[in-house]
Amino acid sequence: MAQSTTDTLRASPLNRIKNVIRVFPAQILTILRGETDRHRAQRDAMTAFSVRCASAALMYLSQIALARWMGSYEYGIYVFVWTWVMVLGGLADLGLGVATIRFIPGYRETGETDLVRGVVRGSRWLSVGVATLIMLAGLAGLYLFEPLDSHYMVPAYLALVCIPLYTLTWVQDGIGKAFAWMGLSLVPPYILRPALLLAAMVAAHEAALPMDANTAVAAAIVATWITGVVQTVLMDRRIKATIGAGVRRYNFPLWLKVSWPLLVINASEFALQSADVLIVSHYMNPTDVAIYFAAAKTMSLILFVHYAVGSSVANQFAALYARGDHSELDRFAREASHWTFWPSLAAGVVLLAMGMPLLWLFGPQFTSGYPVMLILIIGFLFRSAMGPAEFLLNMLGKQKISAAVQVTMAVLTIVLNLILVPLYGLIGAATATSIALATGALLNSIVVSRSLGIEVAIWRNIFRH
Repeated sequence: MAQSTTDTLRASPLNRIKNVIRVFPAQILTILRGETDRHRAQRDAMTAFSVRCASAALMYLSQIALARWMGSYEYGIYVFVWTWVMVLGGLADLGLGVATIRFIPGYRETGETDLVRGVVRGSRWLSVGVATLIMLAGLAGLYLFEPLDSHYMVPAYLALVCIPLYTLTWVQDGIGKAFAWMGLSLVPPYILRPALLLAAMVAAHEAALPMDANTAVAAAIVATWITGVVQTVLMDRRIKATIGAGVRRYNFPLWLKVSWPLLVINASEFALQSADVLIVSHYMNPTDVAIYFAAAKTMSLILFVHYAVGSSVANQFAALYARGDHSELDRFAREASHWTFWPSLAAGVVLLAMGMPLLWLFGPQFTSGYPVMLILIIGFLFRSAMGPAEFLLNMLGKQKISAAVQVTMAVLTIVLNLILVPLYGLIGAATATSIALATGALLNSIVVSRSLGIEVAIWRNIFRH
């Protein structure tokens, strides 16, 4: 009886809480030391999430400053042209940024350091070359056809100058993740670039330059180019220290064969992230674009968890697959679903609670975008509930199936936005995007289950953690 009473006391909620508090510091230290693959993945996820949180604060500060200084109309123009920079700059890498996350861990497992050096240099130069061609074609197209309203033309010319170095940081983001260098991968684009943008805008403001879209995009050029150069120098030093200098071997046919489905996935992802903004800009005025962008980007902070976990575990997925350790891969993928969903749910609750004050920081008229946040949270949480399913597919050679799912999501979001935005405005855009995200998440879960035999949906793993 005494033993039973003791067991009951030990199992009581209060004692469980005390035990968690007692062992928590030791668990954190173990994760930070990265003694096992699991702990290293958790440490990388914590690093990625911490960087994304710091980035969110910087981006919020910079975007609030831009919106306040420029006004909603000029800010809406800036949002439109910068969205095109993100789309074109992200596509110019031909999918090699993601492909390196698959190839580099595999080559390092087999000791083929010549191919590691080759894929690093080859992906960089090819991506920047393609980005430069896109920039030149864009400049020529604007000059010859003048396809945009006069208010957009000068900002669009300036924005195109950002594309080559934006693409370089994009592909180096993948290279850094492939080596599990989360700080070097994420800090330059997500911390340094917005910090430099804000610093350049502060300098422009103090110099009494006009606070319009032209000045904002000029500041973005400065921030993007400095970030790209700094990241390249630091990464070259670390690569040389890790694998040394030596012969480079290239296998472009294989790399491009693998990367083209990843390019399709990237294009589809950009459609999911940007189609609503671009379609809203077509049917509505720049002020509406600014309000929608502020609301959507506020709510999309939830996805920082999704991308932080996916970025940190992708190289481990590839390494486990290369080793043929299928049981550990299954366990690790299920665990990653928990790492993704529960923090995302907590973040969603906090963002909804603080939504109105956050939007008000952009300007009083921005609070009208709060219903957009209420609708978008459904799609974002559905996506988080499936864990990093698309990362799993891409790293295990199922990129064609993943591409098919992503294309379905992209087509659905474009079609629904084209139908719903003219009818319901910003509410229509949010509804279309949320439906597409939820549909794609369910499809990814089904594909992973049937093709890999892994159940990533959180409701199938909730009692198995």
